[in-house]
Amino acid sequence: SLTEGSICIKANAQSCGECIQVAESCGWCADEKFLTVGESKSARCDDLESLKKRNCAVTKIENPRGSISINENKPVTNRKKDSADKLNPGQITQIQPQKLTLTLRTGEPQTFDLKFKRAEDYPIDLYYLMDLSFSMKDDLENVKNLGTDLMAEMQKITSDFKIGFGSFVEKTNCTSPFSYKNVLKLTDKGDEFNRLVSQQQISGNLDSPEGGFDAIMQVAVCGEHIGWRDVTRLLVFSTDAGFHFAGDGKLGGIVLPNDGKCHLENNMYTMSHYYDYPSIAHLVQKLSDNNIQTIFAVTEEFQPVYQELKNLIPKSAVGTLSSNSSNVIKLIIDAYNSLSSEVILENTKLPEGVSITYKSICKNGVEATGENGRKCSNISIGDEVSFKISIDSQKCPSHSKNETIKIRPLGFTEEVEIVLNFICDCQCAKEGEPESEKCHEGNGTFECGACKCNEGRIGRLCECSKDEVRTEDLDANCRKDNGTDICSNNGDCVCGTCECKKRENPAEIYSGKYCECDNFNCDRSNNKLCGGHGRCECRKCICDANYTGSACDCSLDTSTCLAKNGQICNGRGTCECGICKCTDAKFQGPTCEICPTCPGVCVEHKDCVQCRAFGAGEKKDTCQRDCDYFKMFKVKDRDGLPQPTDQSFPLTHCKQRDENDCWFYYTYAIRNQTKEVFVVEQLECPAGPDIIPIVAGVVAGIVLIGLALLLIWKLLMIIHDRREFAKF
Repeated sequence: SLTEGSICIKANAQSCGECIQVAESCGWCADEKFLTVGESKSARCDDLESLKKRNCAVTKIENPRGSISINENKPVTNRKKDSADKLNPGQITQIQPQKLTLTLRTGEPQTFDLKFKRAEDYPIDLYYLMDLSFSMKDDLENVKNLGTDLMAEMQKITSDFKIGFGSFVEKTNCTSPFSYKNVLKLTDKGDEFNRLVSQQQISGNLDSPEGGFDAIMQVAVCGEHIGWRDVTRLLVFSTDAGFHFAGDGKLGGIVLPNDGKCHLENNMYTMSHYYDYPSIAHLVQKLSDNNIQTIFAVTEEFQPVYQELKNLIPKSAVGTLSSNSSNVIKLIIDAYNSLSSEVILENTKLPEGVSITYKSICKNGVEATGENGRKCSNISIGDEVSFKISIDSQKCPSHSKNETIKIRPLGFTEEVEIVLNFICDCQCAKEGEPESEKCHEGNGTFECGACKCNEGRIGRLCECSKDEVRTEDLDANCRKDNGTDICSNNGDCVCGTCECKKRENPAEIYSGKYCECDNFNCDRSNNKLCGGHGRCECRKCICDANYTGSACDCSLDTSTCLAKNGQICNGRGTCECGICKCTDAKFQGPTCEICPTCPGVCVEHKDCVQCRAFGAGEKKDTCQRDCDYFKMFKVKDRDGLPQPTDQSFPLTHCKQRDENDCWFYYTYAIRNQTKEVFVVEQLECPAGPDIIPIVAGVVAGIVLIGLALLLIWKLLMIIHDRREFAKF
């Protein structure tokens, strides 16, 4: 298209590698003889269709394409909770494929499908982090039996469940409170949980908001102390108060930012007096890095605060804790079901210039794009959902090495590894010839049909140095016939060689040694360059076959001049540029067939037919001289005349009368340039009158009239006599 062509040409690419990074529609012609005189090196870079139209062989067009290869593709696990085969967490696959290699070309996205399936009986680690400030005294009583009760409840979800316990209060400003204590690392023994929790004592703290963020940070980063496995990791955070975050430590004179590292000694957080509280963003990052899903079990009073916090922490849930924690098991089960029914994909940091888009195909085929394309909700155990992921690169990385990114569902340890290779140069560049003799004394590498100049060199053949000042000697080579115009005002003189300007429309090109030629300033017809029947070369039209004239507006095709009788211009004119010019002034029309003053075919040929067929008429004395222009055939009757329906040539039926009032019938036709006349051999003359009936009729008429008159006279006399008699 025009736009794509413009992008490729306007980029002014000086090598194949530069060209293919402009846009995925751009190609480079590696044919050494492709450029015409005056065309710059960058004219080799154009959209693919334009290169073909400009006669670059398809085999010479460099147009490398991106690709996808799947390196690891284990199918997702299908198994039931009560099946005999117990798998290690590492043997369970919930995401497919696991590793891909993408080869990216600038502007050409690569798309692949990613499948996710919630495995049944997936192991769960749950760490219960509890606020042990004085206000939670009654809650501690209810949590003492949580281990065995929760263990029994979780058996319905998974056969592999571990539970751990930790407690927190506040940064130490006096001896009694402590910041965080890891009481029990993750274990599958529920009664051990009950025993250790029973030994916990309520502490006292100095202010209301608790130091829970310190504890959450340590639980997230101290994996070895907590005993986290590569399974579903749940952190239940139970409190009846708010929280401190970064900056609040200043109240106790602590200004050093939290370093996000593990500082547990004897299962106690040892640096609470040294490091400030972590920020929310820092906490989010560490929870995400360690695949921990957080359940905030808080009292009604602090619901709004923790709801806001939940919105900032992906894969977290908030449950309302009763004032004495009696509903904690139901809260944990509900929150787990809510968290596990949603899958959200996230990716590691993308290299510069690389972008990623997601499209989700969730339950019942529901599709979503944008940010919603990263997630699927309402997924039950055993459900399978898929994502279409497109990765696009807008530029090559400066180092040109491959990069690796990872995609994983939040809260899961499994991930997809994607190795990105970048197409930064053409295949033909590998066969380049450094310091080639073709590039002016070795000042460039000859690759992909052109010279790629060394640093500081310019020109089509790298013949000039950028430092050389433009001199009159060099300019003289760019003036045609020693004129004043440099490159005909259509180009720039570079190193004594004209490089022609590029036009806004990439199809319009200046060319020639002095840029004196172009392909758009030719004669036009019907507002079309070269009438639409030729191409413009150096301001002259080169016409297609069957066309001539300065604007290719004269057609040599005579089919438009054929008359109905098959003759060109009816034999009454000449065919010029597909239009009839009538030579006989009486005739007119597109094929010289209309003659308003002509007598017609039948009248025109009557005398010749009469003299040839019957030896009569006005031309009987000059018949041989005037009437030998047609072939004549005689037929017995009118049925023998040719009929229009079975003729493939024009045919006229005629009926004419001679001086004796006799009719004669004939047809006139032109077949294969021969005039043919078929004539009925018998004249059709009217019969003479019958005398006897006429005379008899006249006599009878006279007698009848006489009798009628006598009868009338007799009747009148009778009437008269009767009147006289009556008078008497």
